[in-house]
Amino acid sequence: MLPDVRILVVEDERSLAAALQRGLRAEGFAVDLSEDGLDGLARARTGDYDAVVLDVMLPGQSGYRVVQALRAEGSWVPVLMLTAKDGEHDEADALDVGADDYLTKPFSFVVLVARLRALLRRGAPQRPAVLTAGDLSLDPARRRVVRSGVEVELTAREFSLLEYLLRRSGEVVSKSELLAHVWDAHLDVDLNLVEVYVGYLRRKVDVPFGRSSLQTVRGAGYRLVPEG
Repeated sequence: MLPDVRILVVEDERSLAAALQRGLRAEGFAVDLSEDGLDGLARARTGDYDAVVLDVMLPGQSGYRVVQALRAEGSWVPVLMLTAKDGEHDEADALDVGADDYLTKPFSFVVLVARLRALLRRGAPQRPAVLTAGDLSLDPARRRVVRSGVEVELTAREFSLLEYLLRRSGEVVSKSELLAHVWDAHLDVDLNLVEVYVGYLRRKVDVPFGRSSLQTVRGAGYRLVPEG
């Protein structure tokens, strides 16, 4: 890892923050620490960081509000959120508000480094505020889905699933990838759960409108294509 790759860690648990800083520096990253949501947001706004590791529960301002503010301002710096298993919010909320990935505490440092490297390889391409595929649109900030001018009500999990598929529009996405990004990859969750939720989505965003944009690619996964 090149030494000029800068990571901002926003974590108020000092022992964990210090451990992350030591470990990431040993991996070749330059690392800055912040213990407060407001300070973390101010630092992230400078644009000097290649990625941000962001805890959810922070003093001053929650991690959710930090990433929401960054996305609303057009900052697409990759964000890896750290969530707690006993937190009041579902881990999928991290994706709903604009994070790129998340890990549930306690987590493996090796996995965290691998996830960070994956985000850095992907870079931070600008993402539209509203995601579209044909006459289907999803607004992450307003948590609003519209098809053919009609607003569609989705659960938080359905919303996260649709958002991930829209961000990969036209690509085949495997069940395991969806499980890892929309659910918690460390939980013992049956892959068939993805199929169940894809069915839920179809009944809400395709069937009532006579569409078939959410396609099953046998043996490979699912693909969302523009239609309408």
